Amino acid sequence: MSQQPSSSVDRSTGVDDTSLAIEATALTKRFGDHVAVDRLDLAVPRGTVYGFLGPNGAGKTTTMRMLTTLLPPSDGSATILGTPLSDRRGVTRHIGYLPEQPPIYEELTGREQLSYVAFLQDLPDDVAAARIDDLLARFDMTEDADRRIASYSKGMRQKIGLVQALLHDPAVLFLDEPTSGLDPRAARTVLDVLQDLVDEETTVFLSTHILSVVDELADTIGVLHEGRLVAEGSPADLKRRAETGEERTLEQAFLEVTADHREDESTEATT
Repeated sequence: MSQQPSSSVDRSTGVDDTSLAIEATALTKRFGDHVAVDRLDLAVPRGTVYGFLGPNGAGKTTTMRMLTTLLPPSDGSATILGTPLSDRRGVTRHIGYLPEQPPIYEELTGREQLSYVAFLQDLPDDVAAARIDDLLARFDMTEDADRRIASYSKGMRQKIGLVQALLHDPAVLFLDEPTSGLDPRAARTVLDVLQDLVDEETTVFLSTHILSVVDELADTIGVLHEGRLVAEGSPADLKRRAETGEERTLEQAFLEVTADHREDESTEATT
């Protein structure tokens, strides 16, 4: 796991800045009467990996969509590298985002898709070409880059989605199930690339159901349950959460934390 840097350099200004990469205060999202995310507080230092866990429907994807400016919050506030979510253009300059279903055009080839994304990011042609070639090689996609995406497997589409999220060298990377559909070798490549990025002080906000990935990479884990952050700490802290002090696997800790809160809610409902 990465170590929290004592200082870091703002990629756009070159100024030394120790501010948080992601900060949220009472961030809330409602859909009618349903509260999907309930007063969420986050403080993610630069150059770290934040593992965001929770059962299906907990509000993880909704949170990521708010933090990437794709969904406006109902209440609360958040900043990315000090830029408020209301400044969408400012936030998007800082971030890369890989949703669970990458936004790609099946009629394009992989290389055409990436060139199009580079154009949208205003990357100079020579910089874009070099970045595309380098990232395709890192993800073992060079030989398939000129095939149409319609012919790609799920894992290949996932790789293209991750490459396009990395093209503009974002300072903060949001990843929703980044190893979905990947074989073990490809998944290992993704984890190695992510570790390299964190070593270069990229911040990674990672949501996945594969707990071994979070256990390996995360500096801090937050557990979301029914829209509320019910536990937060290092992987080791969560594993030691049981009162007995007995060492737990991350899976056991996750199941215990979410079960505890289900029981608390049931008790409140009957009292």
